[in-house]
Amino acid sequence: MDFKIYTKTGDKGETRLASGQKVSKDSSRIDAYGQVDELNSSIALVRDELFSCDQEKFKDLVEKILTIQNELFDLGSELATPVSQLNPTKQQVLTAEQYTRLEQEIDSFSSELKPLTNFVLPGGHRANSLTHLSRTICRRAERACIKLSKQEDVRSEALIYLNRLSDWLFTASRVISHRLNITEIIWNPRK
Repeated sequence: MDFKIYTKTGDKGETRLASGQKVSKDSSRIDAYGQVDELNSSIALVRDELFSCDQEKFKDLVEKILTIQNELFDLGSELATPVSQLNPTKQQVLTAEQYTRLEQEIDSFSSELKPLTNFVLPGGHRANSLTHLSRTICRRAERACIKLSKQEDVRSEALIYLNRLSDWLFTASRVISHRLNITEIIWNPRK
């Protein structure tokens, strides 16, 4: 039997969760894991840009981003399953280990950088801009998950991970500029 990518089951605006439960495609749960999916795609653009920019200079970042992409896929799967039906022995779920690793990576990145004394704006190089774009998508995904958590159970690890990841992306954008010797664009408030 041939596998077909289209199932036609969503033609009337409904889809099934991993549990088999049918829900509307505009439900908060679908929105939350859809936002995480978009985040994963945007981070892939960052990875590809870094890879084409300078493979050796950004090898560590490219590897870290691939790890994050796998974790985001796990998060999407987790969000596609109501908490009451999650089975961590059969399904990957995020743990404190993942967001603690992000914190350690942020600290390591920060050791490369001058202390932040001003707000910085996205830009200066395409890789920096794409990383900031991923950061803003990450914040949107986080807001969608918070909205879902007010309606249904969401594991706190998912919310913490997204919050930490946006900080990771901000710091990574600064590292990218630093390694490319690009001057950061400083916010200049109107007087």
